[in-house]
Amino acid sequence: MKSVVILSLALMAAPAAFASQELAQKKNCMACHAVDKKLVGPAYKDVAAKYAKDKDAYKKLAEKIVKGGSGVWGPVPMPANTQVSPAEAETLAKWVLTVK
Repeated sequence: MKSVVILSLALMAAPAAFASQELAQKKNCMACHAVDKKLVGPAYKDVAAKYAKDKDAYKKLAEKIVKGGSGVWGPVPMPANTQVSPAEAETLAKWVLTVK
C-alpha cells in the first residue's frame, strides 16, 4: 500500500515539473540555460544547489527572471525577460529550485 501511495504522489508531481520545463522552453529560458550543463548561463541544477538553503530563494530568482541581473554567475549579464509575468517567474523559480 505504501508503495502505491508513493508512486501516486510521484506521478502527480511529474506533470507539474514537466509543465515548468515546458514553460521555460516557451519563454526562451532554455536558449541560455540547460537543466544539467552550463550554456550561456548556469545549469539549473547548479542554481538549485547554490540556493538550496535559502528559503526565500524563489523570490530572488523570480525577480531576476523578470528584471535580469549580473555578477552572480560571472561577467555575462542575464537580460530581463519581458515575456514572463511575475506569476510565471515564480513558477519557473520554484521549478528551478527542484532540479537535481
